[in-house]
Amino acid sequence: MNTQKDKNSLSVIEKLKPAFEKFPDLLAPVIIQDATTNKVLMLGYMNEAAFEKTIIEKKVTFFSRSKQRLWTKGETSGNFLFVKNIFRDCDNDCLLIKAQPAGPVCHTGADTCFNENNEGNFLLQLEEIIQSRKKEKKEGSYVNSLFEKGINKIAQKVGEEAVELVIEAKDNNDNLFKNEAADLLFHYLVLLNAKGIQLNDIEEVLKQRHVQ
Repeated sequence: MNTQKDKNSLSVIEKLKPAFEKFPDLLAPVIIQDATTNKVLMLGYMNEAAFEKTIIEKKVTFFSRSKQRLWTKGETSGNFLFVKNIFRDCDNDCLLIKAQPAGPVCHTGADTCFNENNEGNFLLQLEEIIQSRKKEKKEGSYVNSLFEKGINKIAQKVGEEAVELVIEAKDNNDNLFKNEAADLLFHYLVLLNAKGIQLNDIEEVLKQRHVQ
């Protein structure tokens, strides 16, 4: 290695390399976290070769215990994990990698291997469904039809649903009011997705306002 890029990679490797020798199989646990949402995506294991490959190529590579070889996440699916930041824990025996996923992370097609965390929170599940519809571009999908019309039409639809909710609020039919509220919330989630914003982002704004 003689390029500046290679020298930088070597420097990072020496600075962040965990103590693989602590483990009988020389495999250190690695937690993968979404660099944008901070959602925990998966847990894997690296040996020294996998760690170095991850640093150099900036794509997460594990050591597959079942295949007994290096395994770059996304090597067959294309759903790579692009490295943004790497952190070492205080005991130097675990890594946290913040990455940008290029697609679903879990083999089930979910964006995280810990999707049970969203059970009971249907809004987060719905947000994920809207995101998957956008990526899949399923024929006949209402969500796809909204995205195809563009941001202006989506925003207009949110405005229309808001007006309909206000109208229903003046009456005494709770069932119609709840349905209009659901329509507004659904289209609001679509608008957030179109803007590249998630519910967690809005939640953080509300939290900041709460402490002020």
